[in-house]
Amino acid sequence: MDVLGVDVSKRSIDVALLRSEKFKHKKFSNDVSGFGELSRWLVRHDVVHLHACMESTSRYGEALALHLHDAGFEVSIVNPARIKGFAQSELIRTKTDKSDASLIARFCLAMKPGLWIPDAKEIRLLQDLVRRYDALIEMRQQELNRMEASSAELQPDLEAHVAYLDKSIAETKKRIRAHIDDHPDLKHKKELLESIPGIGEATINVVLSEFANVSRFNSAKKLASFIGLAPKMRMSGTSVRGRSSMSKVGNSQIRKAFFMPAMVAMKYNPSLMQMRERLLAAGKPKMLIVGAAMRKLVHIIYGVLKNNRPFDPHYSGEIA
Repeated sequence: MDVLGVDVSKRSIDVALLRSEKFKHKKFSNDVSGFGELSRWLVRHDVVHLHACMESTSRYGEALALHLHDAGFEVSIVNPARIKGFAQSELIRTKTDKSDASLIARFCLAMKPGLWIPDAKEIRLLQDLVRRYDALIEMRQQELNRMEASSAELQPDLEAHVAYLDKSIAETKKRIRAHIDDHPDLKHKKELLESIPGIGEATINVVLSEFANVSRFNSAKKLASFIGLAPKMRMSGTSVRGRSSMSKVGNSQIRKAFFMPAMVAMKYNPSLMQMRERLLAAGKPKMLIVGAAMRKLVHIIYGVLKNNRPFDPHYSGEIA
């Protein structure tokens, strides 16, 4: 099987086709036209069986990954931290788009990362809606901040834009609700998640759009690692005894969505309330407790969705 390393940017994709320990390089535009050119280039090189690998770079590589998957090729999307670690192991000092594509191809050949499976169409649309909603909320806050510091002459324009954003936010929120209600599986999972104290509509939407299918994770710990909530220990020999912290090697946007829910859950969710009191009594720092609460919340979500049953604080079944 041939290996294709792909370095993705907003406007272009650099590829490195690894075959018989030799590379063939090419650059394409990161759009439908470029994807077509890439497919014809692969045909000219008699590529039949291919494992393509790329870094997880926001949304820039998703369309290409879907194109390659639909073409019948194997696709892997890996955490950039793994590629960086592999580069350090090779003592690489050069960094260009071309060299990065070659590096990713060598990583793919050596490490054989797990294959990427695209989400169902309704999940991809929900992702677009939820991410659009989050972007609108962020834009609105930016405009409110500008209103506090801008001159009087600009206030009418800013107020008009905020009003427009308010309307767009309300419409997008309505579309998200309607989309979930139109799909029985999403609607059922939403009802399950609503049973968890501390989980609100915004967090439920993030969960359903980003990891509604928890079966792709072998355990709650794997899900927590995917989000970047797994603890990171600093301990070596007898001299290094650093404070443990959140690894943050994962999806930062999803991780951010769990901060406020964890704060709320520590006040109203029995499981997290008990954990909070126990850690406070042990003298743990407040931010460490918040991180533990976020991780616990993810474990509860995993258990509720995996076991297909509402949250029960007295349930002792396996959730991890």
